[in-house]
Amino acid sequence: MIPQETVSKILSTAQIEEVVGDFVALRRRGAYYMACCPFHNEKTPSFVVTPSRGTYHCFGCGKHGTAVGFIMDHENLGYADALKYLARKYGIEVVEKEESADEIAARQRSESLYIVSEFAGQFFQNQLDTEEGRTIGLAYFHSRGLEDETICKYGLGWAPKDRQALMAAAREQGYKEDFLVDTGLCIRYDDGHLAGRFYDRVMFPIHSVSGRVIAFGGRTLRTDKTVAKYVNSPETEIYDKSNSLYGIYFAKNMIARKDRCYLVEGYLDVLSMHQLGITNVVASSGTSLTVPQIRLIRKFTQNVTIMYDGDAAGIHAALRGIGLVLKEGMNVRVVLLPDGDDPDSYSRKHTLAEVEDFIAAHEQDFIAFKTDLLLGEAGNDPLKRAELINDIADTIALIPDAVKRATYVQASAGRFDIDSRILFDRIRRIREKMLEEDRKIAARSGGLQPVPDAPEVEAGGSLQEQPQAPVDASALLFEDPVLASCERELLWLILNWGLEPLEFETDSEFYDSEYTYTVAEFIRSALEADEHEMANSLYRRVYDAYFAGYDQEPQPDQTSLVKALMDGPDRTVAQLTAELTQERYQLTVKNFAAALTARSTQLVKNVPKAILVYQAKRLQARNNQLMDRLKAHPEQAADLLRQIQEVSALRKTIEERLGRVQ
Repeated sequence: MIPQETVSKILSTAQIEEVVGDFVALRRRGAYYMACCPFHNEKTPSFVVTPSRGTYHCFGCGKHGTAVGFIMDHENLGYADALKYLARKYGIEVVEKEESADEIAARQRSESLYIVSEFAGQFFQNQLDTEEGRTIGLAYFHSRGLEDETICKYGLGWAPKDRQALMAAAREQGYKEDFLVDTGLCIRYDDGHLAGRFYDRVMFPIHSVSGRVIAFGGRTLRTDKTVAKYVNSPETEIYDKSNSLYGIYFAKNMIARKDRCYLVEGYLDVLSMHQLGITNVVASSGTSLTVPQIRLIRKFTQNVTIMYDGDAAGIHAALRGIGLVLKEGMNVRVVLLPDGDDPDSYSRKHTLAEVEDFIAAHEQDFIAFKTDLLLGEAGNDPLKRAELINDIADTIALIPDAVKRATYVQASAGRFDIDSRILFDRIRRIREKMLEEDRKIAARSGGLQPVPDAPEVEAGGSLQEQPQAPVDASALLFEDPVLASCERELLWLILNWGLEPLEFETDSEFYDSEYTYTVAEFIRSALEADEHEMANSLYRRVYDAYFAGYDQEPQPDQTSLVKALMDGPDRTVAQLTAELTQERYQLTVKNFAAALTARSTQLVKNVPKAILVYQAKRLQARNNQLMDRLKAHPEQAADLLRQIQEVSALRKTIEERLGRVQ
């Protein structure tokens, strides 16, 4: 672990223009620098580096951040490794926490396992130069259309028929037998003798994200059905198959550059597509797609396209993958190849342009994919169509972001010509069940309890009124993207002007002669008075992180508060902070006069207004919910009408207050 004082020294020393300038040619434009973006192809510079803020931003692809974020994005490094990179650049010594004897021994053991695995990879690769390897292994690779350059780059090899060959070579080089067993390269039988796990097979080495060989997959070329087609390395201290992806080391840079990952099933699918020129491709070989594998992809992109065979097995795998990817908050699309083809065979039969055109023409979002697939089965049967709609709603419910859910609900409601509130209601119930299940799992494991989608919304209360009893089924309110937009506006005000004082006129309803609010404190006080917190989980993370710094003594200045968020290890918070602190509007003749208005005047007007608009939207959503319940439960009319009247009165009060802050 890097000590915090060293982290602070690295971050304060690193100059954004010097760090970025190591990779792109910067040209000075007054107080900032410009260049062509290193993250996407462009001819006209849209990449801006601002030394005074310590940030970069691309107006083309949207990439933004600080010096440490740039190194993480450009070099595909983790937070700690990016800090070490900057430390080396500026000659800052990094002395990490002293290791114990056990930690040193464990690190040395892991390194030994890596070394033995890399030795085995080189051994299998060298076997392609032998008579046996050339006539069987190399001939097979060539028959599958793989070129020598591809075979060499990806370390493909041959495991000889002699099961003792690898062990003999390892002993000659002085490697311990225990490490051969612990890497899964050899098997120790009950009588004590060793034999190679891999023999008489073509070999596919599996690399870690950093490029080290950690495991192998071996394919037999025999047609004997009693022989397993594939033999894979067992899980070891350096290889967790559920957390590894074939081809990730070779694909990661292009995945980040293209901001998309193509997910296929097999080794040859990856190799053929890479050789064709589509290199942002990985495979979940040897295992069904797992959550850790999806999270590994998420380090480089939020966008996944599942590209499986068009047969029944491929469709089933794609359907399963959709749910897993969506639940991790990522965007998923699907491409099914013609029945009888897989990515390997299709790539070998077509040119790069033809494959790219096919993907562009047949790539579908998950709703279109599932709808087209299931509508064919449902036909005109109303019950089957109802099952289809429920299936689509259940899939949308997996998406953690409320705004994305709302967008997909509107699209689905339009496609099926049904009231969107029906979908919202089912999604709310599904997510409540998911949350309850997560609570049970957390309780059994002793972990943290999950945060609900949204806090309970009060039936009454305003900025200064006491809270009322909570209302059930409130999560439905926060499917509305308008509410998320209001929260984003409040967060924008906090991140850009949080420490600015609000100097209200003496006749203002917000004037307090004994206390001057800052923008951040005014917004926080308003939310706390309502016993309300931001419903969008990501916005709430940024909000909480900001106020954790805001409440420190002595209080940092606004620039330091924001820079700490962008430099922090939570890269999702860093990215959203950077996005919200970019200039939203360009100065034009049309808004020139407004721009001359004093900032303090604008804030005094707009901060209370933003809060009141947020309250009004929440109450509008609450009113709609109560009206729906009244239709569904007329026997509760007296109580529901009372609540509707209370909400209407509050809305009227807020609308009057909005009129006073226009």
